[in-house]
Amino acid sequence: MREINVKELKNAVVKLCVKANIELPCEIENKLKAAVRTEKNPLGKEVISDLISNTKAALSHNIPICQDTGMAVVFLDIGQDVHLVGGDLTAAINSGIAQGYKEGLLRMSTVIEPLFQRENAGDNTPGIIYTNIVEGDKVKITLAPKGFGSENMSRIKMFNPSVEVAEIVDFVVDTVELAGGNPCPPITVGVGIGGDFEYAAFLSKKALCRSSSQPNSHPLYRDLEEEMLRKINLTGIGPQGFGGSTTALYVNIEYYPTHIAGLPVAVNIGCHVTRHKEIVL
Repeated sequence: MREINVKELKNAVVKLCVKANIELPCEIENKLKAAVRTEKNPLGKEVISDLISNTKAALSHNIPICQDTGMAVVFLDIGQDVHLVGGDLTAAINSGIAQGYKEGLLRMSTVIEPLFQRENAGDNTPGIIYTNIVEGDKVKITLAPKGFGSENMSRIKMFNPSVEVAEIVDFVVDTVELAGGNPCPPITVGVGIGGDFEYAAFLSKKALCRSSSQPNSHPLYRDLEEEMLRKINLTGIGPQGFGGSTTALYVNIEYYPTHIAGLPVAVNIGCHVTRHKEIVL
């Protein structure tokens, strides 16, 4: 049994909050660089060039890539041979978020109560925390600040299990078309298939944290990712909605067993600044 003080997790979260908001994942930056070479629309090409310049400026000036520094989503993979000591885990993670957003001079976007008063929490807490128990004696923390320009464009649908694959593809493409330029394309698309209502949504969010350089290991789902991406880019929405062939940079699918009577499908949209960083303790 390995003991880890929750203060270590807190300190890691502080660093991840700042780093994730300043450094775009390298695979997304590479996708943007590739897109600027293939985009046919001159305005779209110019927009992508500006987006690349923006990521460089954020890094060089140590400032956020986007003014919407998001709601902090934290995925914890905790080894079953780990004994967490030193306090409450959830409190430690939220304390790390609060400190990280303050030290990084990041925008506080979380409201305490969602419907009536909507008073700003002032420290961007609480975060959305998912805990998964895995084998081993390590803890992996993945932090994904999620902006709501893209989050608001996400959808879920409970399909009949007799649905044709083409209808699922159409649902994903339709979700993108309804979003238009609102989520700051070129976007990233996470698709969750299976599970139940809420787990499909979880899978779609988790899919956005998988590297775009790692296609689905299942050949049928890998082909489906490619088909969805191709059809999304045929919509012509283009960079920032100005038209072009680069509406999405990638589509990632995660799937899970489901009930014989259902087929949940969730689509989580990410903007061109789909941020996520991780650390293993």
